[in-house]
Amino acid sequence: MESVKRIGVIAATLVVLADVADADIISDWNRKMVSAGVRAKAGAMQGRNAAIVHVAMFDAVNAIERRYTPYRVQPTAASGTSREAAAAAAAHFLLTRLYPDQVRDLDMFYRASLAAIPDGEPKSQGIQLGEKVAAEIFEWRAKDGADAPNTYRPYTAAGTYVPTALPSGFSMANTMPFALKQGSQFRPGAPYALQSAQWAKDYNEVKTMGVARGSARSAEQSVIARFWELPDPDIYAIVQQLAAAKKLDVIETARLFALVAMTTADVRIAFYDAKYTYHFWRPVTAIRNGDIDDNDATERDPAWEPFRPTPMHPEYPCGHCVAAAAAAGVLEALFGDTVPTFTLTSPTAPGVRRSFIRLSDYVAEVTNARVYGGMHYRTSGEVGAAMGRKIGEYTVQHYLKPVRQPD
Repeated sequence: MESVKRIGVIAATLVVLADVADADIISDWNRKMVSAGVRAKAGAMQGRNAAIVHVAMFDAVNAIERRYTPYRVQPTAASGTSREAAAAAAAHFLLTRLYPDQVRDLDMFYRASLAAIPDGEPKSQGIQLGEKVAAEIFEWRAKDGADAPNTYRPYTAAGTYVPTALPSGFSMANTMPFALKQGSQFRPGAPYALQSAQWAKDYNEVKTMGVARGSARSAEQSVIARFWELPDPDIYAIVQQLAAAKKLDVIETARLFALVAMTTADVRIAFYDAKYTYHFWRPVTAIRNGDIDDNDATERDPAWEPFRPTPMHPEYPCGHCVAAAAAAGVLEALFGDTVPTFTLTSPTAPGVRRSFIRLSDYVAEVTNARVYGGMHYRTSGEVGAAMGRKIGEYTVQHYLKPVRQPD
């Protein structure tokens, strides 16, 4: 029986090893991190956890050959220390603490990662380095406020019923950012007045294009709405593909992922700050109350429902749009708007593949999708995209900058 168990463990390890052998160590652990977050149903915490893992991997590999300014930890490392071992050790150290229920699976993946690295002093030094950096990053972020209780106070009058599910993301607005000085740093101005022509235009567009039944959407537009129903994981699929197409080395890949992860974590803090500052109503609320906005160009529809589910937090600005534009802002700063073709899939649109060669087209499609889905107004998407670009550009300008090498 013991021999059978050993064979099973060896076989499972070989399967994992095959999974990690065909790609660089940073992308391997990124995929593992994303799957761990999905499995744990980490929700809004997933972006924060991803940034913790990726800045640790970056600081660990960057310490071996300091080609960029460090993010936070500046250890010394012997020449020749294994970058792959340092990255794997940092990721494993953090993921086993961020997702302790998955330790067994993460340990197996870690063993497979290390098995691909030749034994010796460089490997041992890399493991020690990665764990040291990860421990410091973990301790630093332990009191960042991300786990604060949801203290959202429902809007109501004494004795009056309101829906009892608490909105999501409220406590994230006060979490310590990774790159921004504070969550409100790029907070946009207030939404438009409800008496304005622009409000009526946006209202009627989403009312027509985003309704569940009898919409003006084309079949293609309905596919787009379904495809972009969920956020964030698509961002790392883009990064993985561009890193491979650009043939980045380990430290360049670590930097790219860290910049995107920091930005993606901060946009959640920033857009939740804005959302809960303005508390702007969603289309499903506005359209069912279209007779109370003092605008003759908005007609009420008492039975209106959106095509896709409406997220449980305020509307303005569009969070998906902020996130997509922020990641695109990082990538555009490094590679330009036109990039090698990247192709995405979506769990909410099985069998559908969307391909892009321009980052701006990717952001525009995300913005359109939120209108077609009935969750957002056009202006909210445009404001969100502008906000995201600022956050992405700011992160690249201020963090992990190239170090001038001696001649």
